[in-house]
Formats: sequence, C-alpha cells, structure tokens
Amino acid sequence: MTHVEDELNSQPACWTRAAAEATGLSGALPEPGERVAVVGCGTSYFMAQSFAALREGSGRGETDAFAASEFPHGRRYDRVLALTRSGTTTEVLDLLGELKGRTRTTAITADPDTPVMTVADEVAVLDYADERSVVQTRFATTALTLLRAHLGLHTDAVVADARTALGTDLPEGLVECGQFTFLGRGWTVGLANEAGLKMREASLSWTEAYPAMEYRHGPISITTSGSATWMFGEAPQGLAEQVRATGGLWIEGRLDPLAELVRAQRLAVAVAAARGLDPDRPRHLTRSVILAP
Repeated sequence: MTHVEDELNSQPACWTRAAAEATGLSGALPEPGERVAVVGCGTSYFMAQSFAALREGSGRGETDAFAASEFPHGRRYDRVLALTRSGTTTEVLDLLGELKGRTRTTAITADPDTPVMTVADEVAVLDYADERSVVQTRFATTALTLLRAHLGLHTDAVVADARTALGTDLPEGLVECGQFTFLGRGWTVGLANEAGLKMREASLSWTEAYPAMEYRHGPISITTSGSATWMFGEAPQGLAEQVRATGGLWIEGRLDPLAELVRAQRLAVAVAAARGLDPDRPRHLTRSVILAP
C-alpha cells in the first residue's frame, strides 16, 4: 500500500478527532462577525475556498479566499486564516510576516516544528493528520472538518459517509475514462477544484473543474464517450441528462460532498495504478514549495 492510500484510508478517524477538538480551539478560529480572509496554496487554497463559502453562507461574516500569493493588501480584514500542511510554504510565511502586528492571523498546520509557529499569532496543530506523501489527502479534509465543526456544520453522518466512500467500489468504467470533469456549487466548488488537482497530481490525468452552472457555458463541449463528469452535491436540474446525451459518464454525488472527495482521492490512486504511476512521487512536485531568496 502506498503512503497516500494509507493516509486517505485514515480520514474517518482524523475527522472524528478534529470535530472533537473544534470547541477547544474556538479561540484561535474566526469569531462570528469578523471579516476574514482564508489563504493557502494548492490544495490548501481549495479548502480555503470551501470554508469561505461555508462561513459566509452560514451568516458568520464576510469571508474571502485567496491564493496566498494573490492576497489583496489594500483590503482590511479582522483576521487572516492560513492553511499550510508543512508550515514552510514561502508564499504563506511571507504573507503572515507582512501582516504581523497589523492584522490578526491564525494558521492551521500539521507540523509544530516549522516557522509558521512563530510567524502566525495563533496556531492550530493537526499533527495526527500529517502525511508522508507529497499528495495531500487527510490533512486537507481534516482541516476542513475542523472548520466545519467550528461552524456547527459537522455531524457523525459525514464520518459514516466517509467510511462508505472507502468501503464501496468505484463506479464501473470510471477508471478507464480518459478525461474527468468535477463540478460543484457553493462550498463544493472548492472540493471540485481539489478533486481535479488530485487527479492531475497522482495520475497525470486530464481534469477540469467548474461551478456546475458554468459547465454548460462551453466546457460541456469536451464531454463525450470516454469522459466522466462528477457532481459534488446536488446537480442543477437537467444537467445529468445533458451529460448522458453527450455519451459521457455521469457520476452523481450522493454522499456528503467531503466524502465524495474521498472517493475522488481513491479514483486518483486507482488511475495512477492502472497507468503504472507511483502516486507518492508525483512528477515535478515536492511536499512544500520553498523559494530561494
């Protein structure tokens, strides 16, 4: 078993622990009414997108998400929340350093022995969700689970769905597809983006991701026999029928969307195996992007 397989299989236990810890970490996490920016790089940026939509949608306050390198320094925020598995990513550390003393900052990380511990004002450490694989799985979903629980949006049913995602076969014919499109709405757009990234990283697949209503504005033109379209959450009316009419494979997300992401992670590993690739060692990638001065 690869590291990434072992790590993605451990997600139900990690989520249960994170949800239990959410109350104790509430002082370090965004408070109701704060204007918040959530930042990250790669996978963490996509989790930031999901949390921002969840928080603002639940009425907790204005919440934006940015790639750390694209943070708009002309805007005022009460808090900046950074997601960083390694605690060493250059763009995140540079941003937190620039905000020091001016804007309250919080970081969620997996490694307590990294520079983020001193550059952020407050830190939540999920060391039990750290990973050996370059490809992120459990840290990202555990961080989002912590934040969902902080908002009161996590239930035991989410963990049960994750176990179902791990214990049931992938849809027939899915691994053999040559192109994959992931769709989301609201907070699941970030999950769709992350599913696409997992497929590219682990299996070098041709993948795309869109807000579901945008899919019909051009991207559906690539859909045909041998391609798959996977919906995270409830699909817009009529979209499933339109995709099937192209000859493409339609995958309906019936589990909690975060559990659907677990299924997509499994797909990435399965496609990698089918293509003779090692998902623990993705091409051109490292665990953290550290830029030389």
